[in-house]
Amino acid sequence: MTAKTTPTSDQSTMRDAITVAQDVLQKESAALATMAKELPADFVSAVEAILNVKGRVVISGVGKSGHIGRKIAATMASTGTPSYFVHGAEASHGDLGMVTPDDVCILISNSGETAELRDITLYTRRFNIPLIAISSKINSTLMQAADHKLNLPPVPEVCSIGKAPTTSTTLTLALGDALAVAVMEQRGFNADQFQTFHPGGKLGSQMSQVHQLMHGVDSLPIVAANDDMSEVLLTMTSKGFGVAMVVEGGKLKGLISDGDLRRNMSDLMGKTAGEIASTDPVTIQPDLLAVQALAILNERKISSLAVTDDDGVPVGIIHIHDLLRAGVV
Repeated sequence: MTAKTTPTSDQSTMRDAITVAQDVLQKESAALATMAKELPADFVSAVEAILNVKGRVVISGVGKSGHIGRKIAATMASTGTPSYFVHGAEASHGDLGMVTPDDVCILISNSGETAELRDITLYTRRFNIPLIAISSKINSTLMQAADHKLNLPPVPEVCSIGKAPTTSTTLTLALGDALAVAVMEQRGFNADQFQTFHPGGKLGSQMSQVHQLMHGVDSLPIVAANDDMSEVLLTMTSKGFGVAMVVEGGKLKGLISDGDLRRNMSDLMGKTAGEIASTDPVTIQPDLLAVQALAILNERKISSLAVTDDDGVPVGIIHIHDLLRAGVV
């Protein structure tokens, strides 16, 4: 009978893997630093071409460049620049119909000689569609045809055989981010617009504003300053926020919390709402980011916040549970 052996980790091999990983990251980081020091000469003109486009930004590539192109298109689309990806090969079989004279094209090819991009390149030349090329070969066919040449720095791929797209795709992805953010800044793209394009998931919840999550006027636990405490307790219980808002002349004058009730427990029922209310309550405005409201709640160790307009008129209330249910963390 052959004895079973338990596989053991080869610590030497793992150390080698760590060394390789660190070497890859350091070399790619150095390549990015090189490009940051000297951006492609046509970078500004490429940004201007994207800003001036009446249609959309069409991005195309094949293989790894295609994967990077899809990501760049998605980034641009989500930051205020309508954009989509067309596969180079599919363009030759009908998808060129997606490209209009009002568009601008970004074609990606590390070698600049990708055969599948030939037809879309010729199409842009035929119909005078602005062409931005990203490549590491300045003298390539693609770069010679382009209106705006974004040349990658001459750094080697970091894989062991020097062939697999590694450094070049990292540089292309980063350059795409640089284009998208530069255009975004020039457009004045703001947080409200960003949230419009990211309504779902954590990004959407983080960018939500208070007015999108708060309870409106009909839900407010409003009492008058001269209301007796039996009325106040009834309002607090029925509304379910653990507070009562003291309102005079339509404006918020005070807030009654569970803490205020406990501090006045000895003669609570003999007082009015105005006598026990905190007269300087914490309030927020409806356009505040929900994540900022959550920070205030945590900092003050309270469970709800009154929402008021510029004149101090209560327009809503938000509870910490509303924020947590919406995924604001």
